[in-house]
Amino acid sequence: MNLMHIFTDIPILIVLTTFIFSIIFCLTKYIYVNKHLVVFLNFLTKFSKSDLNFRFKEIDEWMCANPYVSGSWLEFKNTLIFSESVALKGEDDDLTYREVSSTVQNIQTTVDPLYFFNEESLITSKFNFKLLQTIPTILTGFGPLFTFLNIAIAFGKIDFSTQERTIASVAGLMSSMQVAALVSVIAVGSSLIFLIIEKILYGQKCAKPLATVQSLIGHLFDNISSEKFLFELLRETKIQNNSVSNLIVAMPNHFKTALNAGIASNLVPYLENLIFGINQMNKQLKENAKAGGGDSVDDLF
Repeated sequence: MNLMHIFTDIPILIVLTTFIFSIIFCLTKYIYVNKHLVVFLNFLTKFSKSDLNFRFKEIDEWMCANPYVSGSWLEFKNTLIFSESVALKGEDDDLTYREVSSTVQNIQTTVDPLYFFNEESLITSKFNFKLLQTIPTILTGFGPLFTFLNIAIAFGKIDFSTQERTIASVAGLMSSMQVAALVSVIAVGSSLIFLIIEKILYGQKCAKPLATVQSLIGHLFDNISSEKFLFELLRETKIQNNSVSNLIVAMPNHFKTALNAGIASNLVPYLENLIFGINQMNKQLKENAKAGGGDSVDDLF
C-alpha cells in the first residue's frame, strides 16, 4: 500500500482534518487573548502607586469602556478603600486636611486582586476553553473508533466461496488492518502533538502576560484586610475621643480665664469711667447749688 493511498483514506483524513482545524482554533483564540492582555498590560504600565489617587478616574473610565476587563473591574472596584480625609478649619479660617487613617495613604483593596484578575476571568472565560481541552480526547478517541470500524468492514468483506476469492478477501483484510492500525497511530500521535503545541502557545501567549498583569495590579493596589482597616479607624476614633475629652475637661478653666480677662479688659474700665462721670456730675451739681443759694437738689444729695 503506497503512502498516497494511506493518506487518502477517509478515517485518516478525518483525523488529520480535525487535528489541523484544532491547531488553527487554538492559535486563533490564544492570539485573541494575547492581544487584549498586551493592551491591558500597556495601559497598566502608565500608572504608579503614587499617582493612583489622582488618576483613578482615568483608570475607571478605561476599564469600564473595555469589555474584555469591565466585568472583573466592576467587581474589584467594590472592594477598594480610598484614602479619605477630613477638612479642619484653623484659627485663620484656613482649611487643613487630615487623613482618617494613618496607614491608608493610597487606594487599597480588602480582597486579593488575583481573585478577580485570574486565569478564569481573563483567559478561559473568553472562549470555549472546555472544547479546547477536549480536543486531545476527541483525537485519541478517533483511533479506536476508526480502527474497529475498519476491522468490522474488512471482516464483512471476507468471501470463502472460492479459493481465489478467499485469497483476495484475506489480502483486503490485511490491507484494512494496516489502515486501521495507522488510524490509531495517527490519532494518538496528533493528540500528543496538539497537547505539546497547545501548552507552548498557552505559556507564551496567555500565561506569561497574565502573570505580568497580575503583578502590576498587585503593585498598584495594596491588599489590606477589612478587619485591619476597621482597627485603624477604631484607633483614630479613640485618639479623637481622647482629644475631645481633654478639651471638655479643660473648657471650664479656659472659660473662667477668658471671662476674667474679658471683665478685666472691658467691663472694669467701663465701670470706672461711669463712676468717675457720676462723681464729676455730683461735684458739678454741688457747686451749682452753692452758687445758686440752695434748692431741692441739695436735699436730693
